Amino acid sequence: MPTTPPPHAHAVSRLRSLRLQRSTRPFMARGGPHGERCAGCRLLPTYCICALRPIVPTRAAICLLMSDTEPLKPSNTGWLIADVIPDTFAFAWARTEVDPALLSLLADPQWQPYVVFPGEFVDPVRVVDRLQETEMVEVDSVRIAKRPLFILLDATWSEARKIFKKSPYLLPFPVLSLQPEQISNYQLRRSRRDDHFCTAEVAALCMELAQERQAAETLDAYLALYTEHYLRAKLQQKLDLEDALHQRIYALMQR
Repeated sequence: MPTTPPPHAHAVSRLRSLRLQRSTRPFMARGGPHGERCAGCRLLPTYCICALRPIVPTRAAICLLMSDTEPLKPSNTGWLIADVIPDTFAFAWARTEVDPALLSLLADPQWQPYVVFPGEFVDPVRVVDRLQETEMVEVDSVRIAKRPLFILLDATWSEARKIFKKSPYLLPFPVLSLQPEQISNYQLRRSRRDDHFCTAEVAALCMELAQERQAAETLDAYLALYTEHYLRAKLQQKLDLEDALHQRIYALMQR
């Protein structure tokens, strides 16, 4: 079995730490406290997946705009994206203020931002269903091709609509409307609609569009692994570390 990687502090874990620092009372996950959780993967220590964390460098990047409590939830899958994709950025969303670092990221000429949101709720002029032709720009006296930056609204559906409507700094960018053929396999929260995907599933679809197929496959597998460990921990069931799901992760980690 792979050895545990060194402790990491990616964008979402840093955002979670900042959110906890300003909390006036402890955040309780649904169902109340169930014992100590691993700081690296948020699971109970006996179900930890830190040793199974695959990392896939990509040319495309992810920017998470997270509603207030999302970084605190064990069921949040933006954390899984940051585990897998090193170029993941995460910012807390607020209606009355904008993180200057977010505005700097969006203004950086190396990136081509896409706001990922259902096209049916957007002015058709802004909507695209594929990546635009790559534009060449000059950065530090070197001409480079712009890199895709997928902006994901990491929130409940009602919160995501609010973020989209009340974030004027997103208006200059095209809206990428995904049209997946499959339905969501996410099991950790309920949704009334089969066409609502969790954040990690959306990131995998974006990576597929960006020709980042290894990242897309790895995100799908890692989400399945996390879901399995999460539900087994909830039900206090034994894990099979040699089943097909774990073997798939082992294989991806060797690539």
